[in-house]
This record gives sequence, C-alpha cells and structure tokens, in this order.
Amino acid sequence: MKIATYNVNGVNGRLEVLLRWLDEASPDVVCLQELKAPDAKFPAKAIEAAGYGAVWHGQKSWNGVAILAKGSEPLLTRKGLPDDLDDSQSRYIEAAVEGMVIGCLYLPNGNPYPGSKFEYKLAWFKRLADYAAELLELEVPVILAGDYNVMPTELDVYKPERWLDDALFRIEVRGAFRELVGQGWVDAVRHLHPSERIYTFWDYFRNAYARDAGLRIDHFLISPDVAARLSKAGVDKHVRGWEHTSDHAPVWIELSNNRTARRKRNGR
Repeated sequence: MKIATYNVNGVNGRLEVLLRWLDEASPDVVCLQELKAPDAKFPAKAIEAAGYGAVWHGQKSWNGVAILAKGSEPLLTRKGLPDDLDDSQSRYIEAAVEGMVIGCLYLPNGNPYPGSKFEYKLAWFKRLADYAAELLELEVPVILAGDYNVMPTELDVYKPERWLDDALFRIEVRGAFRELVGQGWVDAVRHLHPSERIYTFWDYFRNAYARDAGLRIDHFLISPDVAARLSKAGVDKHVRGWEHTSDHAPVWIELSNNRTARRKRNGR
C-alpha cells in the first residue's frame, strides 16, 4: 500500500501536474495541502475520472486540505482539530481508509518571527499534539501526514545557520515537533533514512531546486502498528522539476500487508 502527501500549492492551477503525478505514481492514498480553493471549486470530477474518491476541506485563496483514495471513497471522520471552533483556517481533515485513520494537515508557516502568526503556529501545534495523543490512545493504525512547516534537525535544511530565526526552524517549533514524536509516533522517512540529507521543498527563488538548496518540511508521523508495516519511504523529487509545478515534491511511504509484517516480527 502506497500513501503519499503532496502540498500541491493550488489544486486547480496545478491540476494538470497533480493528475500527471497520480497517473505516474499510482498511490493508494494521497493527502493534499494548500488547495487554495473553496469547497465548491474543488476539482472532484477530474479527480474521480483519475480513479480517486475524495474528501476535502477548502478555503478561498488560502490553505485547504484533502484526502484521496484510489478506487474508493474515504470515510470522513473529522474536519478541523478539536477546540478550534473559532478557527477559520482549513488545515486539518481526517478520514478512515482501508482500516486506518488518515489525518492530513497543513501546519501554519508562522512567519514573521516574532509575532502573532508565530504564536498562532505554536498554539495550533499544541492543539495538534493534544489530539494526536488521543489518537494514539485508541490503539488503531494512524497516519498523520502533511506539510508540518518545520525542519526537525539541521540535517533537514540547507545551510541551517541561515534559518535560526525563521519560524520553520525556531527552537520552539523544533521542540514542539520533538515532543509530538515523543508521544510514540515514528517519523517514517527519517526512520528508514536516518542519516541521509532529504528535502521535500525547494523555493522558486535563487535557483534553489537546481542547487538542491531545499528543506524537509513534509512528514509522515505514523503510529507504532503502522511502523511495523513500513517497508519503503521516499520523495518524488523529479516532480519538482516539472513545468508549472508546486514548490513541494510528493513524499510517500509504502506499507507491507499485515501478514508480511507479522512474519518479519516473528523472524520468519
């Protein structure tokens, strides 16, 4: 089973890119961020024609998240985090797919630091962490995937010394990420590639993609039972080089079936 996350940076403006990648990569589940479209403008028919059911939580011009499932309809379980009834920003959606809970998130950028946007980012991170702890207590397979807007370590950022006061690399934000993972989640990409320099985002400016001056800000946090099935993880970096593409590349993981995972744990 292949599950992907992709900050598409405008689902309608980059629909051709999205559909091309879906056809090429054929993921079973996809978490999309930065739809930049209200609910009524989500391209459901085009995505359905590509073979995917979808649930989405849109917003005009900004934010927006969606979950796609190949050949089936995701069962919507939540829009928005708990305790954010007054939050107008569409940043979290959750669905049940193939016996798993899939949470798709777009964590706030938080710049400039210091300021109200940075404080909002930390508050949103706290709500996410509180809810993530509740999900772990359910003891069901859970995946929290999306654009976290945080580089967890110096390995995840080109020239980290230049980012010390950026909201994506501030010590408070990296600490919040560490605390979240410390609940018992597994950072899937880093788990399989512990020392490799991997990026998921390259700015449009300063020829960043050609220089490979990137950031790793798109992550999969997976519950321990999902981690037991984790077999591969990677980034479709070449998609960032396509014409009129997003500044992010799709990130993906592959899970073995339960029987295979059980055999590995038992040494057979």
